[in-house]
Amino acid sequence: MIGEAVLPAVRDGGQVIAVRAYRGETERSIKVVRVWVGDYLHARDKLADLARLAAAGRLRLRVARTLPAERAAEAQRLLDAGGVRGRLVLTF
Repeated sequence: MIGEAVLPAVRDGGQVIAVRAYRGETERSIKVVRVWVGDYLHARDKLADLARLAAAGRLRLRVARTLPAERAAEAQRLLDAGGVRGRLVLTF
């Protein structure tokens, strides 16, 4: 679950897109939107749009570290320990 600790990183009137439950109150007109990843599993057009935005530099991707899939357990330990800024990417 994510909570109020994320709010200082969001601009006034911005949005938090959550794939997990949000716990807490919002502030500064910040909106929390829950997204179900399964709803987009076969939405190739939407995924292609995201790829185009990323390639154009309009969608900023913060990757903390890239690990081979065999080290998925290590990636989970890093996430569980906290303090990871960005995404951990597993390569297959």
